[in-house]
Amino acid sequence: MVVIKISLIVLSFGALALAGCSDKPETRQISYKQDVMPILAARCLECHVPGAKGEKASGFMMNTYASLMKGTKHGPVIVPGNSLVSVFNQVVEGRVDKSIAMPHGGAQIPEEEVMVLKAWVDQGATNN
Repeated sequence: MVVIKISLIVLSFGALALAGCSDKPETRQISYKQDVMPILAARCLECHVPGAKGEKASGFMMNTYASLMKGTKHGPVIVPGNSLVSVFNQVVEGRVDKSIAMPHGGAQIPEEEVMVLKAWVDQGATNN
């Protein structure tokens, strides 16, 4: 009986440890510096830095955390904790008119990267 209880305790701790090791973006803490910024650098910064066409058209720069959170000339595009209403996520996920889907004129961002951006916003869009 004692062996069974000990075995169950060990199995429970093992399951908890494995649950914390998931690689799914929605189940792990997303880092702005390690996870989000590399995606932005590869997919967005060509157009969304000072003086580039995306910045000229919308006022949206993504080269720093502060500029990303500032948003466009019309205001913020990220609602920390809510990717569903964040314009940033709507545009990246293609939930908008194709004429403003991003990246503009390029291949859609891979689903795994879209999920990282979504999870980051849902987790509060922190500068971590």
